Amino acid sequence: MQKIEIISDKQARLDLICLENTDKTRSALKKLIDDGLVTVNGKVEKAGKTVKKGDAIEITLPDAKKLDLEPENIPLQIVYQDEDIAVINKPQGLTVHAGNGVKGATLVNALLYHLDSLSGINGVIRPGIVHRIDKDTSGLLVVAKNDKAHLSLSEQIKNKTCGRIYIALLEGVVKDDEGVISTLIGRSDKNRTMMTVKTVGRRAVTHYEVIKRYKDYTLCRFRLETGRTHQIRVHAKYMGHPIVGDPVYGYKKQAFKLNGQLLHAETLQLDHPTTGKRMTFEAPIPDYFSAIIEKLDKTDLKS
Repeated sequence: MQKIEIISDKQARLDLICLENTDKTRSALKKLIDDGLVTVNGKVEKAGKTVKKGDAIEITLPDAKKLDLEPENIPLQIVYQDEDIAVINKPQGLTVHAGNGVKGATLVNALLYHLDSLSGINGVIRPGIVHRIDKDTSGLLVVAKNDKAHLSLSEQIKNKTCGRIYIALLEGVVKDDEGVISTLIGRSDKNRTMMTVKTVGRRAVTHYEVIKRYKDYTLCRFRLETGRTHQIRVHAKYMGHPIVGDPVYGYKKQAFKLNGQLLHAETLQLDHPTTGKRMTFEAPIPDYFSAIIEKLDKTDLKS
């Protein structure tokens, strides 16, 4: 069983502290608390318990129910592979792993077909998955083929030595050539499937630089310092320049017919888990993305 440990930084209800410090939904946390899987200073408490600053909260997550994950012959671009890792250029539209009603046709199903081994640290639902990118985001992610590699890669992400650089087309014209967006991010109170900038949440830091400006759009590069759910998409909206094609955080009226946001993980940097060698992988933007850039280059360049 996995455990989440929280040191309360204020006085508030137990369920609210847990909600603000995890990515779990309110209903999921209520069930965990009702099942006696949440303790305060080692004692099982109810959801309405007043937690004081400095109190130690421990959440025990029961083992996930085993899913019958089957290998599926889904086309996959493997950029690099050895005995420890595989670097995948994930296409737009492919969900990384099962969950939230998705049971098959995921990246994990494809990995089970194409690779000879995967780490087991994340259990039966997410074998080999060290980090994720959204279903409708394309680009690079690294997969661990054994537990040793998984632990190394997870530590690199935690210590911010694993570089992840994205490219995106934003709505409107971004004024500054570069900048840093630093906020707290948490789940929206109105829609628990969405993330938003909040006064209480998890620290999220994104660095950006402008590549090219058009009359109505800006091509930007983003570097993640942290890796929160939907971080770039939320920060782009927070800037006032949501990502073109984003069905959740973007404009309702879109100028282009797209199947999702124009956000691509173009560069991945890591230290090899065994050799320690610094490795850099790059993947060009997909054709549907480059076609729009080519069109803007001809018709929409900012004078």
